[in-house]
Amino acid sequence: MYLLTFAIILVIALVISLISYVFKELRKPKGERFDIKGQIKHRIYVLKHLNKQKIKNFLLGTNFKRGWLTSAVVYVLLISIGFIYLYPILYMISNSFKSLDDIVNPSVSWVPTALYLDNFKRSFKVLNFFEILLKSLPVTLLPALLQTGICSVIGYGFSKFEFKGKMIVLVLVILAFIIPSQIYMIPKYVLFNDMGFFKKGREDLQFLTIALPALFGQGLNSSIFILIFYQFFKMIPYSLNEAAEIDGCGPYRTFFTIGIPLAGPAFLICFLFGFVWYWNETYFLSMFAPEYPNLQIKLSYFVSEYTEMFKDEQMLKLNEGVRLAATLLILLPMLIMYLFLQKWFVEGIERSGITGE
Repeated sequence: MYLLTFAIILVIALVISLISYVFKELRKPKGERFDIKGQIKHRIYVLKHLNKQKIKNFLLGTNFKRGWLTSAVVYVLLISIGFIYLYPILYMISNSFKSLDDIVNPSVSWVPTALYLDNFKRSFKVLNFFEILLKSLPVTLLPALLQTGICSVIGYGFSKFEFKGKMIVLVLVILAFIIPSQIYMIPKYVLFNDMGFFKKGREDLQFLTIALPALFGQGLNSSIFILIFYQFFKMIPYSLNEAAEIDGCGPYRTFFTIGIPLAGPAFLICFLFGFVWYWNETYFLSMFAPEYPNLQIKLSYFVSEYTEMFKDEQMLKLNEGVRLAATLLILLPMLIMYLFLQKWFVEGIERSGITGE
């Protein structure tokens, strides 16, 4: 089954690549289009006058052109890696639209006999999707925005100003990322308890236990964002700051008029990473802000709540489609956001030099 799935994905990828290439060529003026007949004649001529060096260049390529064998290996590797990442998502999408009969039917593999939307209806009901989504915004969207803004100011200060102990502070920032957050969990809990966030009648203020650390540069993985902004602002020529100073701009105005417009990709990538990390956070959220559960926490209790809500349904444990539909619903906001922002996200990755960790 895995080989068949891989073959299907390979064929689909090749067909999509071919179609996109054809449309790209059709958009060009006639004089600039790819000359298929001329290329075929050239290939026939090359085959007639082959020798060892030409065969080697044809298969392995030269310093200026990639060979066919090299291209084939690269594409096979890329498609294989893509298959590893795409298979769980395709499996989730396929099974989330299956009815219970399709799931227990061994003859139904990928394509369901009919689109069964009841799985999503039940998942919406059990997750209480829209209400929990809105309730989780103070502990997902708000900290991500605060963290992005504060880390940009800190990174700008490190990159454009010299002061005593600068390298020591940078080392401390790196250590804050290396040290596991669980180590200072108890002191943080004691601090918030002394501030009265866990007292009865003040449950509505529990979101501040997540927002306040982000406001002071101590949010989830804030050290990474500080280093990203530090590296990004360091690439901006210092002559721009000097020109702004000559025009009478102070450090704050220089930051808002020069630093922020040029660091747009860095802001986007830090916000997206921060939002995703806060979106997937369950450990600190369940401990510090239990009154503000996110969808990930609801998913952890999904099976028990579904069992309680649909007691009379038979073969409950076999209904894998409902669980996968709930998981897909939680992933959907992230996928939609990335779909619209992928161009600037990739640009930010390239310009900030972030690797795949």
